[in-house]
Amino acid sequence: MADFDQIPEQALDWFNAGKGTVLATVVQTWGSAPRPTGSQLAINENMEMAGSVSGGCVEGAIVEEAINALKDGVPRLLEYGVSDEEAFAVGLACGGAIHVLIEPIGIGQGPDAALLKALVEYRADRRAAAYLVNTKTWERQVIGSDFNAIDLASRFTSDKSGFEGDWFVNIHNPPLRMIVVGAVHIAQPLMQLARVAGYDAVLVDPREAFATVARFPGERLLHVWPDDALEAEGLDARVAVVTLTHDPKLDDPAIKVAIASDVFYLGCLGSTRTHAKRVARLKEAGLTDTQITKIHAPVGADIGSKTPAEIAISIMAEITERLRRPETRR
Repeated sequence: MADFDQIPEQALDWFNAGKGTVLATVVQTWGSAPRPTGSQLAINENMEMAGSVSGGCVEGAIVEEAINALKDGVPRLLEYGVSDEEAFAVGLACGGAIHVLIEPIGIGQGPDAALLKALVEYRADRRAAAYLVNTKTWERQVIGSDFNAIDLASRFTSDKSGFEGDWFVNIHNPPLRMIVVGAVHIAQPLMQLARVAGYDAVLVDPREAFATVARFPGERLLHVWPDDALEAEGLDARVAVVTLTHDPKLDDPAIKVAIASDVFYLGCLGSTRTHAKRVARLKEAGLTDTQITKIHAPVGADIGSKTPAEIAISIMAEITERLRRPETRR
């Protein structure tokens, strides 16, 4: 089985290798569906599979329909129920139902392979894209997040695939990224939590004695000044920035770069008093009140955290809330 995040790539590889290929996509869910809307399963004529649409509950039926679609070239929009017993087997308390779209690639009414290639190219370039299919007419297109004819901004921001009228919109965002400034104790559990939550995380600290492989095994470390690192890494609406050093020489330059960007989250460690001093410095440097309000400080959700691990959990919780509920701001 291929990585769940590489399903379009695997489907295109199979097609280019001359294997009949089908993409199955969850387009709607009810109840405790095993996989979220937008989840995909690629199947080829040899019944090789990559991905999942139900955690194993209905994959057998999906494969059968996929093989039929390869024969007649007709897409299918099918509903499957997941029984309580099947759901329990994949770790859910109760069952639900899913609608699955089955599309044979480059055959009949299925999507042209060039469309799949365009989607894969967007993903390779780390550009957000949406695959749109009209389930009444089978018209399709791939668009970028800068496409203005359809307002999909909220879907791109929240990673939310779903229907817009008769059009199913499957959001393909580049991986979330987190840039942590400061190789302090809190950074150790925070980097681990970021990876678990699906972020590409990088730790920035010019002090090589702090940012060591021994203290941060397996992590990506940058021993450069934070503002230089942020500019080199590139900042966009899929990036969270967290500063942890308490040192204005390190934190403030990074904050200024982040504030001037489209990052969806900027959090800064420090007490209310520390943040007040930070605000004064930033205002003196020419930043406006509106710009400064982008900072989440004191950083983290207010859950009474004390230890480095607990503070890291609170930071991850606040980042998640900001990502999934952007309208919420304490």
